[in-house]
Amino acid sequence: MSGAQAAAERRMRAIRNIGIMAHIDAGKTTLTERLLFVAGRTHRMGEVHEGDAVMDWMDLERERGITITSAVTRFEWAGHELHLIDTPGHVDFTIEVERSLRVLDGAIAVFDAAHGVEPQSETVWRQADRYRVPRLAFANKLDRVGADLAMTLASLRARFPDHVIAPVQRPLGVEAAFIGLEDLVGRRTIRFEDPDDPRVLSVARGISAEAEADRAALVAALADLDDAAADAVLQDRDLDEAALRAAIRRATISGRFVPLLCGAALRNKGIPQVLDAVCDYLPSPLDVPPPAGVHPDTGEEERRPASESAPLLALAFKVSLLDERRRHVFVRVYSGRIAEGDAVWNASQRRFEKVGRVLLMHAAQKERVPALGAGQIFAIAGLKVTRTGDTLTDKGHPLLLERLSVYEPVLSQAIEAPSARERELLIDALARIADEDPTFRHGEDPDTGQLVVSGMGELHLDVVAERLRREFGLAVRTGPPQVLLRETITAEAEAEATFERTTDEGPIFGAVSVRVAPLPRGGGLEFRLAPAAAALPFLREETRRFVEDGAREAAEGGVLEGHPLQDLAVTLTGATWREGASKPFAYKVAAADAVRTAATRARPVLLEPVMRLEVVLPAEALGDVLGGLDRRHGSVSDVADRGVATKVIQAEAPLRRLFGYATELRSATQGRALFTMRFERYDAA
Repeated sequence: MSGAQAAAERRMRAIRNIGIMAHIDAGKTTLTERLLFVAGRTHRMGEVHEGDAVMDWMDLERERGITITSAVTRFEWAGHELHLIDTPGHVDFTIEVERSLRVLDGAIAVFDAAHGVEPQSETVWRQADRYRVPRLAFANKLDRVGADLAMTLASLRARFPDHVIAPVQRPLGVEAAFIGLEDLVGRRTIRFEDPDDPRVLSVARGISAEAEADRAALVAALADLDDAAADAVLQDRDLDEAALRAAIRRATISGRFVPLLCGAALRNKGIPQVLDAVCDYLPSPLDVPPPAGVHPDTGEEERRPASESAPLLALAFKVSLLDERRRHVFVRVYSGRIAEGDAVWNASQRRFEKVGRVLLMHAAQKERVPALGAGQIFAIAGLKVTRTGDTLTDKGHPLLLERLSVYEPVLSQAIEAPSARERELLIDALARIADEDPTFRHGEDPDTGQLVVSGMGELHLDVVAERLRREFGLAVRTGPPQVLLRETITAEAEAEATFERTTDEGPIFGAVSVRVAPLPRGGGLEFRLAPAAAALPFLREETRRFVEDGAREAAEGGVLEGHPLQDLAVTLTGATWREGASKPFAYKVAAADAVRTAATRARPVLLEPVMRLEVVLPAEALGDVLGGLDRRHGSVSDVADRGVATKVIQAEAPLRRLFGYATELRSATQGRALFTMRFERYDAA
């Protein structure tokens, strides 16, 4: 290995690509602001409630006190280079979490210690599972009334049984008496000395007997996951600090163990210890398997080593409009380097793109650099056609990475420009927002000619409308939200269809027979060939593809009210050939007609979005709230206690019944209840 290669490897060993994820209002952005201050990246701590958080750089974020778009920053700590993404907590912006986790090597999951696992924190945890992202858990707000680390730990273990979760710290006091931590790994007692500066600490050797018991439980929890810990337990010997830290790191990187930290970000408690844990326990780009890609020509799976000397492989995970709506593409480089002026091959679009500028980001602030390489996350200006999920690679060594998961919108509304002259400006602005946001859709209603926008919820569409007014200067008007429906079938049915025409160029013919059958919820659309059809000698690959395209086009148009058909299997059972007349596109038209006819016979039904709800409320209002859910056709699955005077309701309800529920809930509980909802599934209306 050359000196340059060794230096590049040392640099990558010190990189930590991490994200902060949680339920809304658990304290993600507040924690991020403290981490940046402690690391010296900022010189004052921004406050979400005061509207001056650095990472919430959009005016809308600062006014509403929520994170809407994920923000990227870079800083250093203890000889490590950290790339950090602060993600939204609201379910309407879950795509921001999804695409961030896609490119991260590790994550910090933040939990409110008074509430434990909440709905969106469970959602983001599952997203991290999907991308096999190792993580730390941080029990935040231990200084607030009702905070309970034991309850939070029990909640984590109950909701996430696939992970071994154990605390590596023990709080000194809780609620107002939360004054410090006991570090179980290093056997140190840490006290917070300055309420305004998280860096001012007093550290003493030794921990309490209770903490020693917790340390023994930590080693026992690791024994099932790590050989060194297992040997220590079997031989009844102690693990010293270095050995225990190494065991935690190995188990965490494996994805099976989650260390639990604790603190209170708003009160500046426990912040440096989070940074230490990130460096000690979360992986570098060299510690995780390189992503699997597919060669676009051969279809073979390949993995490229995390090295600057390897051919380029990078994923575009986010498009953002910055600097008066100029387009910036955020990328994670897995191998190779990207330099200003490079021509990179977009394997997804099969065309070259010219790199204008290479930019290290700090929220909306930019630092121009000549080049960046493997393991780093940054933005590129100048890419014209690269979209979210595209792969940038070397044309001589092309590779395609898996695209991001797509979330289907559940809500739509009409939107109007103030004048016909500004309609084109509105269409252009909607296209720009859709370029940024894969969960946003827009188009024209074919029946009314109205422009219609679709998104993940009321807040999502509200934010889009406000952005159009502020960023694009369009005084748009919006109609009431409408639920996006789907259709499906509930029985099997068969049908035949023939397409036959006579033209100047001769006769055109195609005839097919199909069978449709329902699939389980979430099954999408499957196209199959019956053995008899597969054996037909004239049914070549091109004709089969046309038949499948016809089936999918028919499903898009639905059979009841024009909503897309889903959760059905279409089987081609037969086809008829006529020499000199049969053409592939004729079979496409015949297949579409046959599928529509068969679906009409298969007892079609409407599907509507069903939402999962969690309502946190005072115990005395339980009867009123349950009655309100019943009136909205809600199905309650669980009512649990949280503390002495608080109840938590888990329920499901149709989205169309939940409009105005926030106002009703506030009225029924004098503003003391909170509720969150997320999309669960489509089900029969």
